[in-house]
Amino acid sequence: MANRDPGAVLAARRTAAESRAQTAADLLAHVGSMRDSAGGDDEHDPEGVPLSEEWSRLDAQRAAAEQELREIAAAETRIADGRYGICADCGKVIPAARLEVLPFALRCVPCAEKSGSR
Repeated sequence: MANRDPGAVLAARRTAAESRAQTAADLLAHVGSMRDSAGGDDEHDPEGVPLSEEWSRLDAQRAAAEQELREIAAAETRIADGRYGICADCGKVIPAARLEVLPFALRCVPCAEKSGSR
């Protein structure tokens, strides 16, 4: 975060992720009520995407937003502890360019590649 406050960046990301999670949850509730009222098999409905497919898509969006919220909370803890921007594996500074793209990065790129994480 070359010239940007990581706390402010994380707060903005938190707001966006909370909004995505809430939107997905609201739409899931709507699809759930449609599934309940449909009472049958919508898999063969020629009018559009089956409700089960829409449910899966929305549930994945909700889960991704909730995962991002957990990662943001962990990054905020690292800020408070003075460990933000330090690779959890090798202890080197995570480059600012990486933190610009992924402000809650836990590892530098080489360590993330080794661990299979982002």
